[in-house]
Amino acid sequence: MASDFGYIEYLCDQLQDAGTITHRKMFGEYALYCEGKVVGLVVGNSLFVKATEATEALYGDGPRGVPFAGAKAWYAVQERVDDHHWLCALVRATEAALPLPGPKKARKRRLSKPKC
Repeated sequence: MASDFGYIEYLCDQLQDAGTITHRKMFGEYALYCEGKVVGLVVGNSLFVKATEATEALYGDGPRGVPFAGAKAWYAVQERVDDHHWLCALVRATEAALPLPGPKKARKRRLSKPKC
C-alpha cells in the first residue's frame, strides 16, 4: 500500500523543529531528508528511521523493521511519531551522525534515434 501524502505532511509538521525537512516520492513511497541527508523512509504510512549509533543511543533496543525487501533493518518508530520533541531529537541526532551526500554523477544523455 502506497503512503498517503497527508501522512507525509503530518510528519513534516511534526518535524518542523528538526531542521530543514524535505521529502521525495520514490516508487509510491517517500524518503525523508533532514538538511539534505536521507534520515527516514515512509513505507505504507509507517516511518522508518535510519539506524546509526546516535539513533541507537536515543531509541535503544526499540523495534526495527525492514522497509522493503533486501534492505537493512531501520528503526520502526511508528508508535512514537506523535511525540514531537522526541521525534525531532531522533531525526536531528540521526542527521548529525550521517555523512554529507557525495556529489551527484553527471547523467549520460541518451540521444534519441531518428524514427524511420
